[in-house]
Amino acid sequence: MKKLLSIMVLSILLLAACSGGNNTTSGNGESASEKGTNIVFGTGGTSGTYYPIGGALKSVFEESDLISNVTVESTGASVANIQNIQDGLNQVAIVMSDVAYDAINGTGKFENGKVDLHAIAGMYPNVVQIVTTKSSGVQTIADLKGKRVGVGKVGSGVEQSASKVFEAAGLTYDDMEQVTHTGYADSVQEMKNGNLDAAFFTSGVPNSNITDLQQSMDIQFVNIDGDIASSLLTKYPFYQTHEIPIGDDAKYNLEHAVQTVAIKNMLIVSPGLSEDAVYEMTNMFYDYLGSDAVSVGALKQFDRETMQEDLVVPLHPGAEKFYGEK
Repeated sequence: MKKLLSIMVLSILLLAACSGGNNTTSGNGESASEKGTNIVFGTGGTSGTYYPIGGALKSVFEESDLISNVTVESTGASVANIQNIQDGLNQVAIVMSDVAYDAINGTGKFENGKVDLHAIAGMYPNVVQIVTTKSSGVQTIADLKGKRVGVGKVGSGVEQSASKVFEAAGLTYDDMEQVTHTGYADSVQEMKNGNLDAAFFTSGVPNSNITDLQQSMDIQFVNIDGDIASSLLTKYPFYQTHEIPIGDDAKYNLEHAVQTVAIKNMLIVSPGLSEDAVYEMTNMFYDYLGSDAVSVGALKQFDRETMQEDLVVPLHPGAEKFYGEK
């Protein structure tokens, strides 16, 4: 009997030792290993700008001893990224300020409840670009009435921009002949096929999908200016005026400047990430932006010295500590 009891005790001890491995998971979904935290980085569609930024920052953040691995995930972009952070599926993400503003205020797509978000930094502006075919006859936003319009994927920042522009112009989806929830690549293909008259692109400039469309057909941009722009700037603190200049080879080489509005992109994190980890991530992001290693053009389109300014969500304590020391 004593021998049997000894064997049972030894078995229990061995089982406990085997189950006490090095990996644990926090309540926010991130997994901690011997080296550090495993992070899922929410981006956007693979044809947009968010995804390559995630790929570039993966190797930057993985240099930290506090971060074990960064998994870059293609998502439905801003709204989906915030929902994923809320659900603990993403710990880092890129989002547009307008969607983040709705999330922390419990409005728009987040009217069922506010979301606790923290920022690392502001980034390049996403410019609201309405592109039409010259044959469509669309010259103004009012001319979109009765047309076939691509407004971005459901839940994306593009769709959020489109709905706000329509609202400011006194239009709704019902005023269109057809509204399609197509991403950048699909919108371009549908315009090439003659199935769309116009499409919204809310991104950095240039957008490679628009550049591709330029090679195939005559297009033009619709201005967002006058009363519509004023309405947007008055109602929503995240909008700013923006001009796509004339004759710039790197920005569509336009014959006429385009007056529109833009929304700052932000790098956000889960509030559950540690202060030390976010401090290091902010430091590494800042240093990377000042290096020759930056490979994504959009990351060259803003001043790293002001990336903590004019944010619509609070900084994470780790980021706040970094900017305070800098």
